[in-house]
Amino acid sequence: MFKEIVKSYHSLIFRLILLVGLVLSIIIFTWSYFNIKYQKKNTINTIVDEVDRLGTTIKLGTHYAMMLNARDDINEIIKNIGRQEGIEFIRIFNKEGQIKFSKVPEEVDRTTNIKDEACIICHVTDPPLQEVGMPERTRFVSHGDHRLLGIISPIYNEPGCWTDVCHVHPQDKKVLGALDVVVSLEKTDSEIRAYERWIILLAIFTFISTSMLIGTFLLIFVKRPITRLIHRTKLIGQGSYEPVSESYSDDEIGALEMAISQMGRKIIEKQEALKKQRIEYQQLFEEVPCYITVQDRNLRVLRYNREFTQAFAPKPGDYCYEVYKGRSEPCEVCPVMRTFEDGESHYSEETGVTKDGQISHWMVRTATIRDREGEISAVMEISIDITQLKRLEEEIRKSEEKYRVIFNNIPNPVFVLDRRKLSILDCNDSVKPVYGFSKEELLRTSFLNLFDESEHQHYALEIRNSDMLTHTRQNTSSGRQIFVNIRVSPFEYLGREALLVTASDITKRLMAEQQLIQASKMATLGEMATGIAHELNQPLSVIKTASNFIMRKIRKGEPIREDIMVTMAEEIDSHVDRASKIINHLREFGRKSDVKKEMVDVNAALQRSLEIFSQQLKLREIEVIEDLDESLPPVMADANRLEQVLINLLLNARDAIEEKGEKLGRRDFEKKIHLRSRVQNGRVVIEVRDTGMGIPASVLEKIFEPFFTTKKVGKGTGLGLSISYGIVQDYDGRIRVETRENEGTAFVVELPIPAEN
Repeated sequence: MFKEIVKSYHSLIFRLILLVGLVLSIIIFTWSYFNIKYQKKNTINTIVDEVDRLGTTIKLGTHYAMMLNARDDINEIIKNIGRQEGIEFIRIFNKEGQIKFSKVPEEVDRTTNIKDEACIICHVTDPPLQEVGMPERTRFVSHGDHRLLGIISPIYNEPGCWTDVCHVHPQDKKVLGALDVVVSLEKTDSEIRAYERWIILLAIFTFISTSMLIGTFLLIFVKRPITRLIHRTKLIGQGSYEPVSESYSDDEIGALEMAISQMGRKIIEKQEALKKQRIEYQQLFEEVPCYITVQDRNLRVLRYNREFTQAFAPKPGDYCYEVYKGRSEPCEVCPVMRTFEDGESHYSEETGVTKDGQISHWMVRTATIRDREGEISAVMEISIDITQLKRLEEEIRKSEEKYRVIFNNIPNPVFVLDRRKLSILDCNDSVKPVYGFSKEELLRTSFLNLFDESEHQHYALEIRNSDMLTHTRQNTSSGRQIFVNIRVSPFEYLGREALLVTASDITKRLMAEQQLIQASKMATLGEMATGIAHELNQPLSVIKTASNFIMRKIRKGEPIREDIMVTMAEEIDSHVDRASKIINHLREFGRKSDVKKEMVDVNAALQRSLEIFSQQLKLREIEVIEDLDESLPPVMADANRLEQVLINLLLNARDAIEEKGEKLGRRDFEKKIHLRSRVQNGRVVIEVRDTGMGIPASVLEKIFEPFFTTKKVGKGTGLGLSISYGIVQDYDGRIRVETRENEGTAFVVELPIPAEN
């Protein structure tokens, strides 16, 4: 029983009821105290006011009788008023304290002590006070089981009193006496006591009823739900998470019950998830394709997975160094021990022997396992089998050696360049015979150093953005220039972006081609000889005629007019210039040109090529129609070599028209050569179209082969189109043919527009 009481005392509901009761009792009894006090004060103040008014009424009622000194009238008035219920005494004192009038006749003419309770209020000082307030004039006197209330009021001297002939009072006397009215407070005290009892009973009733209501409320709406909550939480603590009830109140306790039930459901879900996760982790631990062991500080294997079991066949209580390596003592450098020492993860590569006696390699990574206090209780060692990787590394090493031999024995120079800096990362042994530099001299230097300094920026852009560079000039260690074709392939080298550059030395081939091109030029000049003679014949004829005219005039001694002389001199000068231009053009065309690229105006090259043939084409009645785009951009080529291509095409067009005339046996057919230039699909297009015989379909595929010709013996070398094809290819261009037999042929040359244009 005592334990139950102590338990109840320590319960939250008991403390809450006790606290609420204490607060409620303080509030109710404080309210009762101040209410009683207020009612008592209010009642007394009312009675005091009434008694004071009564005294004032008596003074007013006896005023006239006092002025006439009618003592009988005054006694009668006091007597009549004194008959009222509750009035105990009515006394009128003179200034010496003698009772002159009283409700009780026996008291008349009796002198009271000036220091008694009625008089002391004024005679507390000497001289006596003439004016006092209501609180000082009021007194309470105990009288048995009740009190008496007395109010003494001063009677002041008035002009009528000090001038009256009957009872003159000196004018300097302000107070003549005092009226003392004493009433009984028996009824009032009885009512106050009754009111106090009623208030106290009301307070007790209110306290008890309110406490019962609050207690009942707390028991029903707090204690019971809290009891249910305690029971529910105990069930949750015992592992039972199912809700006891699905009906909850709408208040905060109900919300708390619902929250706890939801918490139980969430715990069920979390436990299921944890259970599932635990199973998954267990499966992962067992089935992960690597060795996993858990070891204590003595390096004893506590747990291990299936992969480790299959590889090493451990037994419970084995030490890791026994299982892994068959050692009798720990390894000199052990990552597990290092992890126990500093709590950090450590890495190492190890080699051991499996249960089958095979050499095995694995990569180790360690991780700590800590207890609740945060101390390292064990270390997990995760090992990945890298045996195959090691074997592959060995194979790769052998393969690298093999490919290094192949790399160094490639007959062409091969460079490995850093893609961003174009520095040489590696090169093969074929570099030295071609460039004269050793591998050590080239490594970590810029590949651009092999070009002329003025061309570094151009080739830096070309190497990064092109896969093929043709007829490129480079410098050897001796300063000699060589021509190479460069092939560029992007690839990855030691984890960085790189370029594989293969160079082919074409210097000797180009020299042979140049000789062949020069021979073709000479042959072309031979074919052009007749036309050149016609071109030079006209200016020489003009010069001859002018000189004969001048000599004839001089011999005859005839004067030559100045205007005629000026005209003839101008004609001679212009035709000399024309002849010089033709000769210089032939000299320039016939010279051996260098292999180079520069900006070339295609229309200007067409005009220069046409100038050589203009006269002979006129003699053969061949009309040349020009349709040249004036806004044509320049191309990267060599003007001399491009002119050679155009001259070869013009010669072929001329010969095709003459061949058609011979076959037709007449001259009245359309003889036209159309020259056209334009930009199409980002390329400069040159078209030479004739109205000749056309090319038979049977030989169309052979026309660009060296030494192939359809002309008569002695009229062609068969090199013109072949050399033209090679020149156009050197400038990254294309040449194609469009033909119809007996209608004509068109050769179309396409050259790329440089990127900077």
